[in-house]
Amino acid sequence: MYRFLLRPRWLAFHLLVLLLIPAFVFLGRWQYGRFEDRSRTSERASANLAAAAVPLTELDRPGGTVPDAVKFRTVTATGRFDAAHEMTVRRRPQSGRPGFYVLTPLVTADGTAVIVNRGWVKMGPTADAAPEVPPPTSGEVTVTGRLRPAETEDSTGITDRTGLPPRQVLLIDTAKLGTAVPYRLFGGYVELTEQRPAAATAPEPVPEPDIGGGGGLNLAYAVQWWVFIAIAIGGWFTLIRREAHDLRAEREAAQPGTGTGPVPAPGH
Repeated sequence: MYRFLLRPRWLAFHLLVLLLIPAFVFLGRWQYGRFEDRSRTSERASANLAAAAVPLTELDRPGGTVPDAVKFRTVTATGRFDAAHEMTVRRRPQSGRPGFYVLTPLVTADGTAVIVNRGWVKMGPTADAAPEVPPPTSGEVTVTGRLRPAETEDSTGITDRTGLPPRQVLLIDTAKLGTAVPYRLFGGYVELTEQRPAAATAPEPVPEPDIGGGGGLNLAYAVQWWVFIAIAIGGWFTLIRREAHDLRAEREAAQPGTGTGPVPAPGH
């Protein structure tokens, strides 16, 4: 009855199903791995945002790097803003508006400095025009903010380039920014959330980062791929049973005495 399964057409179908099943398993496991990674990242970011503030020097150092484990931790630093070496970061939209971030070095008592993102300002008449930037507070200040790692092309998807207007950059790359200042910079930068004493006027604060939903969409995709496995196997068996049923019906119809011809009269 099931010898039809060895026909070339069916052998090709078997091969297709046997290739699809491990492919769906792999894709489901890959999406589930993404779900786990994003969930860990989201949980770590939430914990870091909620953690108490610590001095910057506990988590970063001049010339160092900021690991993902401490990204978004709240830190504090005290010093004086160096307005002479202030920079703006191009192509940083906020609330749907084009604009710039304002980067001002904060020089600490030991002569090192940390880049502080003081906030966002709207774009000028053109992208190359210098935006209007509220001046930083003079005198000693204590800043509180989120610690962020230096930006790179890989981490942001932004391609850096030369030939920009004076004091404008595309990336918050502290190593590169450090070549233009007369002091050593900390490896990360601080996204300002509070300043004491408060500034009379200041750029618009940068919103708290969107840390995502923990990869829930990836989990849904993983389940979807695994459901496709059941569909593939179920469809496979359904087609086999249907083919077997059709062949059985054809065989029964072809057997003597099962036809639909005239019935002989009694006695003949």
